[in-house]
Amino acid sequence: MAKILVTASPVPGHVLPLAAIAADLTERGHEVLFYTGAQFEERVRGTGARFVAYPGEVDLAGVDLDAAYPERRTLAPFDRISFDLKHFGADPAPVHDKRLRELLAEFPATVVIGELMSFWTLATALRAPREERPLLVSIGIAPPPFASADTAPFGPGLLPPASDEERALYDGMRAQIGAMFADAQQYVEGVFTSMGVTLPGPLFDAMATVPDLLLQLTVPAFEYPRSDAPAGFRFIGPLPAASDRDFERAGWWDGLSDGRPVVVVTQGTVENGDLSQLVVPTLRALADADVTVVAATARPDGPDMVRAAMDGDIPANVRLAGFVPFEQLLPLADVLVTNAGYGGVQTALRHGVPLVVGGETEDKPEVAARVEWSGTGVNLRTARPEVSAVRAAVDEVLGDPRYRKRASEIQGQFDQYRPFDVIAEIVEQS
Repeated sequence: MAKILVTASPVPGHVLPLAAIAADLTERGHEVLFYTGAQFEERVRGTGARFVAYPGEVDLAGVDLDAAYPERRTLAPFDRISFDLKHFGADPAPVHDKRLRELLAEFPATVVIGELMSFWTLATALRAPREERPLLVSIGIAPPPFASADTAPFGPGLLPPASDEERALYDGMRAQIGAMFADAQQYVEGVFTSMGVTLPGPLFDAMATVPDLLLQLTVPAFEYPRSDAPAGFRFIGPLPAASDRDFERAGWWDGLSDGRPVVVVTQGTVENGDLSQLVVPTLRALADADVTVVAATARPDGPDMVRAAMDGDIPANVRLAGFVPFEQLLPLADVLVTNAGYGGVQTALRHGVPLVVGGETEDKPEVAARVEWSGTGVNLRTARPEVSAVRAAVDEVLGDPRYRKRASEIQGQFDQYRPFDVIAEIVEQS
């Protein structure tokens, strides 16, 4: 029996994949300690893992960040990323690092499993040689951010270079982006120095090169080829679905099998505070289309928010929902319209569902670009699309069988991977 310490930033898209891994490891007989925000205690305890909450002063789970940090709302996308890296990533890092060392002293784990945004775990690997510390494994719950000669700079959502001219252009952009992030990079380096370690180069590169392994939750067909990927970078495929047996289906559910195309629209579990960004334009765009539209708002007050945004004028072909398990809904869907959350996109492809995507925050432009590159959907290139653009994109995906065919091909590649088995083998051999 191995001892494993698992940690994740306290947002659903980060915690839930790590919780699924913890559940599988405990089922195999391993002892797991899970360190994350207090909001996820019930979810973690349900995996069989021992739960340890973040110290209160660094637990931002459930906090309205824009209300707590009003200056954040006015920032451009790149400036917001810098702000978040400094204040939500780096500032809490010394507290987390100290707590992690305390936990490892009492719970001598042989493996620490984290994810990209719990980058304070990097100090564990930087502080001691491999033989004197646990194996550090990072789970790729977002597109891999490390620089490569074969890709565009990470962030803007640009496709890989197709010519020498584009490569030269990207080299110049890379330098510009480096300059834009210079303040955040210097800030993060200072925090790591305060922890007694030196960050080796740009943070986005360190996220991939410092961990012993970066296990990416997708397959090569959805990710840009790289001739210079770190040695520890591996594709392991998306995680299998969790059980949704307790979900109670709405009265309209059976109507989703009436033969009309089903279009699901969602803004995920994070960027869903303003449903007028993508959900409302989609409902308006498809109001007169011969489809059924399910608005999966991912919040209990979501249907009321949509009604208010549309002045109560909900099209007859729309079904409003709060939390809906995609494992039950997506097998009935013909298109998923989404703001390009990585996990949601992987879930759609696991069911062979093509996509219409648009997002501007966090890693969403990069996810959207990969949907375009892989041929599995249409990239709207904005988080606030015009109604006409949404209609055109949905019509294109429904009308062109190549999108469904490509999504089905990637679904077939997913079926060849066994991520839980790979992780268990790594743990048991560490």
